[in-house]
Parts: sequence; C-alpha cells; structure tokens
Amino acid sequence: MGAAIGKTGFMRDYSKIYIDGTWVPSDGTGTIEVINAGTEQVMGSIPEGVPSDVDKAVAAARRAFDSWASTPVEERQKYMVRLNEALQARSAEIAEVISGEVGMPNTWSNMIQAGLPAGNMQSYATLLDNFEFEEEIGNSLVVKEPVGVVGAITPWNYPLHQIICKLGGALAAGCTFVLKPSEVAPLNAFILAEIIDEVGLPDGVFNMVTGTGPVVGEAIAAHPDIDMVSFTGSTRAGKRVAAVAAGTVKRVALELGGKSANIILDDADFEAVIPKGIFACYLNSGQTCTAHTRMLVPNSRYDEAVAIAAAAAGAMQVDDPSKEGMHLGPLISQAQYDRVQSYIQKGVDEGAVIAAGGLGKPEGHEVGYFVKPTVLANVTNDMTVAQEEIFGPVLVVIGYDDDDDAVRIANDSLYGLSGGVWSGDQDRAIAVARRMRTGAVDVNGGGFNIAAPFGGYKQSGYGRENGPYGIEEFLQTKSLQL
Repeated sequence: MGAAIGKTGFMRDYSKIYIDGTWVPSDGTGTIEVINAGTEQVMGSIPEGVPSDVDKAVAAARRAFDSWASTPVEERQKYMVRLNEALQARSAEIAEVISGEVGMPNTWSNMIQAGLPAGNMQSYATLLDNFEFEEEIGNSLVVKEPVGVVGAITPWNYPLHQIICKLGGALAAGCTFVLKPSEVAPLNAFILAEIIDEVGLPDGVFNMVTGTGPVVGEAIAAHPDIDMVSFTGSTRAGKRVAAVAAGTVKRVALELGGKSANIILDDADFEAVIPKGIFACYLNSGQTCTAHTRMLVPNSRYDEAVAIAAAAAGAMQVDDPSKEGMHLGPLISQAQYDRVQSYIQKGVDEGAVIAAGGLGKPEGHEVGYFVKPTVLANVTNDMTVAQEEIFGPVLVVIGYDDDDDAVRIANDSLYGLSGGVWSGDQDRAIAVARRMRTGAVDVNGGGFNIAAPFGGYKQSGYGRENGPYGIEEFLQTKSLQL
C-alpha cells in the first residue's frame, strides 16, 4: 500500500486519503494547495475531503475498535515504539516539510516540530509500563476502558506535535482514530500516515481525511459513531465544535487560545530575564498558543523594562526558514500576516506606543509572510492587544503596582492556558504562580515537560494532553460491584 505521491524537488502532491489501512481517492473532486510560508509558492496539494469520506473513515475505525481495544497493552506499546523509531528515522524530512509549511526555521523545526512528536510517542509508550487500567475501591473493581472512536481536529502551528499529543494517548488507551489535520499545514500528516502504513498498525485503527473545518471538521464533530472529539485551535472554532458535538452528547476535549501573562517581579534580574520573556513570546514567530504575550512589569521600573525589551526585540534576526540558525521565520500565510498587521494598527489606534518593530515587513524580506518583531508599550489591560490573541511576534508591556495587582491583571483575561513568573526568590515566584488562573506556569524559566499535563482554564478549553493525563483523557471508568 502506498500513497499516490508526485515529488518534484520539494513539491508534494497527494491525491489520496488514508482509510482502513489503504490509500483511497476522496469522494470529493477538489484539491487544496499548500503554500510555502517563506517563498509564497505552492509546495504541495491535498484532497479536499467531503462528509462521505468521514463516514467511511468512521466506519473503518468502528470496525477496528473492538479488536484494538482488546489488544494486550504490551502489543499496543510495541506499535507505539515502532512509530517513534520511524518518526525519528524521517525527522530531517519532517522538519524540512514543516519549516516550509509553517515557516519555523529549520534549526528550530528539527528540535521542536520533528523532535517533540517522536519524543511524545515514546513517552506515551513508556508510560504503559506502569499505567494502571483498574483499581479496587471497597467492594468495587473500577476498570478504565477506551472511550471508543476518537475524532481529532488539529491545528497548523505545531501540526505533527498536536497530532501525536492526541494519537499517542488514544492508541495507548485502546481507541481508534480519525484525523482531520489542518488544511494549511497538512503535508506532515501524510508523512505520518505513510509511517503508520509502513509500521503495519492494524487496518482501521488510524484513518485520515483531509479538508476544511466547516466541511470535514463539522462532519467529525457531528458524527453519531464518533465517541469523542479532541480539538486544538481557536476559541471561536472550539465553541463551534462543542456546540455541534453536543447533539450526540459525545465527549469533547478542547485546547484553545491563550493570552498568557509573564509577570516580572520587582526583585528579578531584568537584564537577564526580559530577553528570555521576549523569546517566550516570539517562538515560532509568536504562532504559539502558550506564548507569553503580555509582559507585566512594575510601574516603578516600567521605562527600564520597556527599553530592555525593545533592545532584545531589535536584536532578533528575521530570515529565510530554510536557513540554519536561531532566527525568526515568517508567519504561515497572507491571512495571518494581515491579521497581525491589523492588531498592531489597532494597538496604536487605542494609544499604545511602538517601542520596537511595528507595521510592514522587515527590510529585505518583501517575499514571504515576514513580520517585524514588535514591542508595544503604554498598554493597559483593557486594550484589544492585551485581551485578544494576536498569534504573531507582538509583545505588549503592561505596568502593575504590586504583586496583588500583577495577579489581578494576569487573571483579567478570557483565557487561561499558560503564563510565567520571574523573581529572585523562588518561593515568592511559586506563591504568585499558584494564584494565576491558568493551566501551566513557567516559574523562573522552568522548561517544557512532555510528561506534565497540558491544557487550559476558562476559554482556553478543557481536557488535558501529555503524560498519564493524556492517556486518562481517552478512557472512561466502569465500576463492577463485587
């Protein structure tokens, strides 16, 4: 079995979708072009799927479910280990493809866009060594069973990573899977499907239908034979998924937007930590749901903080994503570029001051969706740029009076996905972090942990991914009274 793939240089044209262990034509007749973020040229195409494709994929997943759910944990684990090995073997190719699709420079793409998915699949596999699928509570035996057929709708910013966050947990739990990857950055998902085909995952356990959210995504969310839908994307789209899924009372997990606050306490080393805060905002050119886009600094040191932030932003290099290096690449699309430009203008219109960057493209980068790394000062938390997710390299700097005021401002948001606290006193930083209404907080630069639960409070969604929590998400409990 193999995909009908035509490759001319970097061009990847995929003409089939993956259902029941076979590459098959879509019932739809349309195609979707994939655009290279750095060159603005077409780099591939995919089928534009239709609801009948989803019906076939769900039927295959339903047929495969009982067998996969009853497969011994050790056997499921072996498949997952092989998937990790195959992902590693094609990591350079995956990084190159995602660098083109998304715009993340190749150096970062190798580490993050290719490295994290493989690491996460292995993490899920390793967790099965000791994961408890049953426990005794009094006279009851409580068993944890796979929720069933999972429909996954994934985003474009960390495309393969977000697929594996869901797929790894679902496979470990014993669920079967129907994927709709982002139509903006889908080529990496075809590489994954090729890998799954080569590894020999049983037919129907993994299925993939490509297409748009309003067509394929909607069909997945509404499908009566899908037991759970797991969605990562914008809050607006997540609300629609939840509303459509409610018609069949299926389980829903949502990982949505963020407007994360990074609190710099007055005893922090500003020269050392503010540039790190810039990085926490600008990674992947700001196209990160957990980006620390609101920097909260003491009013007593506001001008000093803005000057350091502006200097750090001004030192950020912007360049071709195909080049090696630690620079920033472009945004993913013209639509995203226009969105970010409109937010910068909105900030100025509402009284913010451009301390670094600003409107337009960086000099020498007229081709590609490049944006100037930007810092907006004189921002208050009621401004649009402080409340809405921009999804670009735009940092807003907000002043606060004391620790209580910083916490109040941090929590004054519809979102609650991530955040940060910096202090010369670790205990003080932890105390502030505990008061932040958000799913994760980096304390003094604590590193990302793929085994820790990931998910949000408030309109950043519900449900958790990664680690044992990422397996639990795809399980339901049954009690047997003995």
